[in-house]
Amino acid sequence: MDKEKKLSELDKQVANCQRCPLYQGANKAVPGAGNPNAEVMFIGEGPGYWEDQKGLPFVGQAGKLLDQLLDSINLSREEVFIGNVIKHRPPNNRDPLPEEIKACQKFLDEQIEIIKPRIIVTLGRFSMNKFFPGEFISKIHGQARFVDFNGRRIIVIPMYHPAAALRSVIIKKEIEKDFKKIREFLEKKEVKEEVGEEEKEKKEEQIELFN
Repeated sequence: MDKEKKLSELDKQVANCQRCPLYQGANKAVPGAGNPNAEVMFIGEGPGYWEDQKGLPFVGQAGKLLDQLLDSINLSREEVFIGNVIKHRPPNNRDPLPEEIKACQKFLDEQIEIIKPRIIVTLGRFSMNKFFPGEFISKIHGQARFVDFNGRRIIVIPMYHPAAALRSVIIKKEIEKDFKKIREFLEKKEVKEEVGEEEKEKKEEQIELFN
């Protein structure tokens, strides 16, 4: 079965999911959308009002900003894959609960396994926590690191959520700067790892581009 069919089957599972109570108040499930062969995968938090209405990720105001950010590095939605940590909208757009994130984990993990992206960009603290628990996005945004995922090495770049950028000019400038790193990594065929003493203690590896 090819990637597109596997994702389609997974979408059906998400649409019928009752692993947590969120499905009861949701209009539509939002499994994710994009290129099954994407090199770059974006992971947000969860569906908002418009996402819940349309069944697609990032179609509100934050989505419009995401489109602009993609355009700034010569990428389009058709070239990337966009998903979320949770697949149904929480009531009143509240933060997802730990048990809801856990219930949806298998779907997100399967998406990553199917797509096999070279780069994962986490948007916001909830998707950041999947790969870097206990970290603060204000401290590590834009810092690319290698992460082991089911035996594969993936570059993960934590970034602010576009919704936060809509509320702050400072954060918007930061995310615009961080986005440029995506293009840099895409254009580099080789990436080397440099691990500092502090990172050794945390068992995390920093990434540096070849000059």
